[in-house]
Amino acid sequence: MDRSLIKSDLILLFTAVIWGFTFVAQRQGMEYIGPFTFIALRFLLGVLFLVCFILIRHNRKFWKITKKEFFMGCIVGFVLFAGTAFQQVGIIHTTATKSGFITGLYVVLVPVLGFLIWEQKISRWSLIGSIVAFTGLYFLSVPSDLKLNYGDILTFIGAVFWTFHVLLIARYSPRMNSLKLALVQFSFSAVLGVIIAVIYETISMDMIYPSAVPVLYSGLISTGVAFTLQVVGQKNSPPTHAAIIMSLEAVFAAIGGWLVLSEGFTTRVIVGCSLMLFGMLISHAKLKPAIY
Repeated sequence: MDRSLIKSDLILLFTAVIWGFTFVAQRQGMEYIGPFTFIALRFLLGVLFLVCFILIRHNRKFWKITKKEFFMGCIVGFVLFAGTAFQQVGIIHTTATKSGFITGLYVVLVPVLGFLIWEQKISRWSLIGSIVAFTGLYFLSVPSDLKLNYGDILTFIGAVFWTFHVLLIARYSPRMNSLKLALVQFSFSAVLGVIIAVIYETISMDMIYPSAVPVLYSGLISTGVAFTLQVVGQKNSPPTHAAIIMSLEAVFAAIGGWLVLSEGFTTRVIVGCSLMLFGMLISHAKLKPAIY
């Protein structure tokens, strides 16, 4: 197998680990502050982390961003913000279990929308792996009495935006520097988060302080590190294949819930996790030829 693909897979897998544990941080942080305050702080910290990293690793020439690069970064940033916002608000009105399942729908939406909109080719094994991973996601996340409510609808809209985020990263990351793309998208998302939080929510240090640990993890690790790694990892990974690997965040969310929130591991959860891992392994087989 191509070494660049293996490297990308490992980067995306590490990204999924971080995102999985971020779910715990989101739940804990929302006990003290509003969803858009959480989002604003998260992306501001992500920008701060990335700026510090760039200052250490790059010279002044790095900061020259063309209009085209800025435009692409803002498009991705808007989609990133929308996906995060719908998911964050949706969590308030639905259960963690259903939110995890609905958000993970991008594992099947990515190949479908990628083909319909941009006619992106899908390998036979990636498509099979996507279906197996989706089946595992169902066992992992969906309770027997699944009923849709307002929060579920918001979360589904967020899943559609996450789908486009994966597709846009796959489209734009080979065309510009990964750190520049990450920096512009974080900055644009942060600006949108600050504007909405200031208008609609009450912000005070007394509210922010108790949520410091969840916010720091979500901002520095989940945003600054993980979303940047996503941009880097998707440079050499087909979008459907990347979506399967990143959907493993549901598995690590279950592990995080078990370790941090003392949530039990049922047989259904174990079967779901196993199927998702199996789906990822299947997707590695013969990425070519494509079936479309």
